[in-house]
Amino acid sequence: MSDKKKDFDKTLFSAGGLVLVLLIIILVNVIFSQLNLRWDVTKEALYSLTDASKTIISGIQEKVTIKVFYSKSIDNIPLQIKNFAPRLLDFLSEYKNCGKGKISLEIYNPKMDSEEEEWAQQYGIKGIDLPTGDTIYFGLVVIAADQEETLRFMDPTREEYLEYDITQAIAKVQTPKRPKIGLLSGLEIFGNPPSPVRMPGEPPEMPPWHFLAELRKTYDMIELSMSANHLDDDLDLLLLVYPKNLSEPLQYKVDQYVLGGGRVIVFVDPFAMSDKGPDYSKHCSLDTLFRAWGVQMDSQQALVDFGYATQFLDRNNKVIENALWLSLDQDSLNPGNIITAHLQSLLLSITGVIQKVQDNDIHYEPLVQSSTKSQLISRFQIRQRPEKIRRNFEPSGIQYDIAVSLKGVFETAFPDGPPEQPLDDAPSENDESKAPHLAKGIKASSIVIIADVDMIHDNNYVEHQSFLGQEISQIYNDNLNFLLNASELMTGNEELINIRSRGKLERPFTRVLELEKEAQAQWMAQEQELVKKFEETNEKLKALEKQKDTSQKFVVSEEQEAEIKKFRLEKQRVNKKLKEVRRNLRADIEKLGVFVKFINIFLVPLLVSLVGIVYAVIKRNKAS
Repeated sequence: MSDKKKDFDKTLFSAGGLVLVLLIIILVNVIFSQLNLRWDVTKEALYSLTDASKTIISGIQEKVTIKVFYSKSIDNIPLQIKNFAPRLLDFLSEYKNCGKGKISLEIYNPKMDSEEEEWAQQYGIKGIDLPTGDTIYFGLVVIAADQEETLRFMDPTREEYLEYDITQAIAKVQTPKRPKIGLLSGLEIFGNPPSPVRMPGEPPEMPPWHFLAELRKTYDMIELSMSANHLDDDLDLLLLVYPKNLSEPLQYKVDQYVLGGGRVIVFVDPFAMSDKGPDYSKHCSLDTLFRAWGVQMDSQQALVDFGYATQFLDRNNKVIENALWLSLDQDSLNPGNIITAHLQSLLLSITGVIQKVQDNDIHYEPLVQSSTKSQLISRFQIRQRPEKIRRNFEPSGIQYDIAVSLKGVFETAFPDGPPEQPLDDAPSENDESKAPHLAKGIKASSIVIIADVDMIHDNNYVEHQSFLGQEISQIYNDNLNFLLNASELMTGNEELINIRSRGKLERPFTRVLELEKEAQAQWMAQEQELVKKFEETNEKLKALEKQKDTSQKFVVSEEQEAEIKKFRLEKQRVNKKLKEVRRNLRADIEKLGVFVKFINIFLVPLLVSLVGIVYAVIKRNKAS
C-alpha cells in the first residue's frame, strides 16, 4: 500500500511539475511579448528607425494614427506582396514603439463588401484585381487631426525607401503648409497631354518627367513660363532645368531673387539628349549669371571619363565602354556634404564641367567629380564612335567638377541696373510691387549647379512597369535622390535626407568591380600601345612608299616587308598581353568566388560544430 502511495505521489509530483513548467513558459512568453527586443545586425541598421525619423517623431504635436489595409485572407496573394507585408507590419511597429503613445497602429483586412473595404476606398486606397477574380488592398493612410496622407499602394520594389515614405507622410500631416518650388525649363518636362484628335505636325503624347511626381508629394510645384519677366515672391526654391535662351529680364529676376536670399538649383548641359532641337543647339549655359557667381561652364566641351565609363552592348552583342556615359560610384561623390553623403551611384550622359573662375567670399564645394582618367573634348567630337574616342584618349590627371554647391552673399550680374523690358511687360511707375535694384545680396543664399540635365530624365534612373494593373516605377540609381536631397536641404528639411540616403538593400560585389577596373586600365594601356605601334608602322610604310619610283609602286620593298613583319610580331606580343589580362581577371574573380564559397559552405558550419563540441565537453566535465 505504501508503494502504491509513493507511486501516486511521484505521478502527482511529475504532473504538477509539468503543469508548473507550462505555466512558467506561458508567463515568460507573456512577459517577453511586452518587451521590444530586436537586434539589427545589418551594417547600416536597415531594419531599424534612423535617428532622423526618431527626431521627427519626437517633435510630433498631434497624435498620429497609421491605418494599414492589407487583404491577408486572400489565398492567391502575389508572392512579392506576401513576402513584403510581414516586413512592412514589423517595421510599422517600430514607429508605434518609438512614438511612445503618440503613434497608434491599426491593421484592417478589407474583405469583399465589408466596411473595411469601404474605408479603404474612401481613403483613396485602390484595390488590385487579381486574375482569380479577387481584389487585394495593400496600402496605408497616416492621419493626424484633420490632416491625412495616403500611400495608395505599398510597392515592394520601393522597400529601400519605405522609411522615407512613412516618415515623410508623418511629417506632412504635422505641417499642413507645403513649401513652394518654381520650375523654369526650356524642355517639355510637363509633357504633352493626351489629345482625342491629334493633328498632323502636332507633337506626340508624352508623359511628364517622373521627378515631378516625386516632388509633388512634398512641394507645391509652380510652372514658370520662359517668356515671363517676373518670378513669384513667395518661392521657397527656384529650379532652373536647362533654361535655354533665358531672356535678360528673366535672368535679372533670377539674379535679384538670389540676392534676396533665394535658393536655386540649376541644371545646365553642353549636349542635352532630352532636347529635341538640332544637334548644334543642344546646349545651355548661363554665362552672365555664372560670372557673377564666380563659376563657368564651357558649353562647347564635354567630359570623357574612362574611370567611370558605362558598359553597353553594341549591335553585335559585344560589350563596349562609352566614356561619355558616366556610371559614378561613391568615390566620385562628396562624403562631407549632406546632399551626397550617403548616395551610392549616379548615371550621367554627356556631361559638362563646372569651374571656379575667381577668388571671392563664396563658399565653393564640389559635390560630384570625375576620376583622374578623364579628358575634355569638343562637343562636336561626341558623335565619334566609342572606339575612336578611346584610341585618342589622353588622361588629364584632373578631377573635374560635375556638380557644385555655392553658398554666401552674392553680387549682382547687372551692375548697371535692370535691363530694358518690352513696353508691354514693363512695370508702371505707380506699381508698388516694383522692387528696388539690389547690387549686393541682403543675406546669404545657396546655389547648386549640375552640368547635366539628362540625369533627371526618366531614361537615366527609372524603369516604368505594370504590376497587377498598377503603374510602378523601379528606381535603379540615386539620380532622383540627388535632386530630392538638394531640394529638401534648400527648403530646410534636412532630416528627411538622412532617411532616404540610409543605404541599399542590395549590395554589389565591390571587390569584383575593382578587379574589373584594374583589368580595364591595363587593357586600355595595351590597346593604346598597339594603336600607337600601328600608326608608327603606317607612317614608316608611307615614307618608304614615297621613296619608290613609278616602276616600283606595286612592289613591296625589303624595308617595307621588314616593317610589316616587325609590326605583326609586335601585334602578336600585345594580343598575348591582352589575353593575359583577360585570363588573370577571370582567375582573380574565380579565386575570390572559391574563397567566398569556402567560407559559406565549410568554414561557418565548421565553426558552429567546434562551438558545439567545446560546449559539450565543458558540460560533460562539469557533470563529472
